[in-house]
Amino acid sequence: MRRDIPPLAEVRRITEKKRDAWWTVLLVDPVATPLVRFTAMRTRVTPNQITWGAFILGLGSAACFALGDWKWLALGAVIYHLSFIFDCMDGKLARLTGQGSVFGAWLDFVFDRIRVMVCGVALMAGQYDRTGDTFYIWLALGVVALDTLRYINSLEIFKIRHTMRKQIKTRMRAARRAQNEAELAFMEDLLRENPSADIEQDLQRAAGEAVDYVPLPPEEGEAAGADGEAAPVRKAQVIDLHQEFRRKFPAYLRARSFLLRHRIRAHLVSGIEFQMGVFMIGPLFDVVMPATIVSGALLLVFELAIIYKLLLSTRDFTRTIDSFEEQKVPAAV
Repeated sequence: MRRDIPPLAEVRRITEKKRDAWWTVLLVDPVATPLVRFTAMRTRVTPNQITWGAFILGLGSAACFALGDWKWLALGAVIYHLSFIFDCMDGKLARLTGQGSVFGAWLDFVFDRIRVMVCGVALMAGQYDRTGDTFYIWLALGVVALDTLRYINSLEIFKIRHTMRKQIKTRMRAARRAQNEAELAFMEDLLRENPSADIEQDLQRAAGEAVDYVPLPPEEGEAAGADGEAAPVRKAQVIDLHQEFRRKFPAYLRARSFLLRHRIRAHLVSGIEFQMGVFMIGPLFDVVMPATIVSGALLLVFELAIIYKLLLSTRDFTRTIDSFEEQKVPAAV
C-alpha cells in the first residue's frame, strides 16, 4: 500500500478540474475521486489500463443497446455511466501519480470517439430492429456527426484563442520594454486558470462597478530596483476578450458566477451532457428518440453560442490590438 497518497480533500484539489461539466461535478466526481485515491493507494493500476477498462465497458454497453429491449437498454445505460466514470478516473489518476503521458492522452481521445460511434450505431440499430422506424438510422448518423462536429469546433476555437493570446502577449512585452506608462495586461489566460478572479470580475460588472486594476508581473530581469529591493509592480488595465458578450448579456454574469463557485462551467450542454442524454436518459426511460433529438438540439444551441461568443471576442481582440498601436505614438514621442 502506498503511503504517499494525500487525504481525500487534497486528492480532490489535485485531480478535480477548477471548472467542469455539471454532470461530472454532481454525478461523477463524488464517485470517481474516492475511487482514484483507493486505486492509487491499494493497486498498481496505471491510467492507460483504466482507459482500456473504460473502453471495454463502453463496448459492453453497446452490446446491450444493440439488443433493443428496455431491460437491456437500462443495463446498457448503467454500464455506459460506469464507463464514463472510468474515463474520468484515468486522467485523475495520471495527475495524482504523475503517470500521465502524451500517448495516454491520445489513447483516451481515440477511445472516447470510438465508444460514442459504436454505442450510437448500436443503440439506433437496436431501436430500428425493434420498431422498424428508419428515422433511427438518421439518428445514428446524427449522433456521430454531432460528436465529431463538437470536437472539431472545440479544437479550432482553441487554436484561434491561442493565436489571439499569443499576439497580445507579444504586444504587451513590447510595451513593457518600452516603459509605456499605459501598458496593458492581458488577463484571459489567468482568468481561465483562476475561476475565483473570474467570479469577482463578473460580480463587479453585474453591479455596474469598474473592474479593479490588477498587478502586472514583471518580466524576467526587471523585478529588482536600483537599491536591490523589489521594484514596485505597476498596475495595468484588465483586458477582457469577452467584454462585448458580457455587455450584451448582463444577466449571464450572475448566473455564471454562481455556477463557477460550484465548479460548474457555464457551457451547460457540452459533449458530456449530450452523451448522457443519448446513452443514459434515453435508454433508461425508454425514450431514445426524443432524448436524442432534444440532446442534439441543445448541443447545437450551446455550440452556436460559443461561436457567437468567439465572434464577439475577435472584435474585442481587434480593439485591443488597436490600443497597442495607438500607444506606440506617445511612447515614441
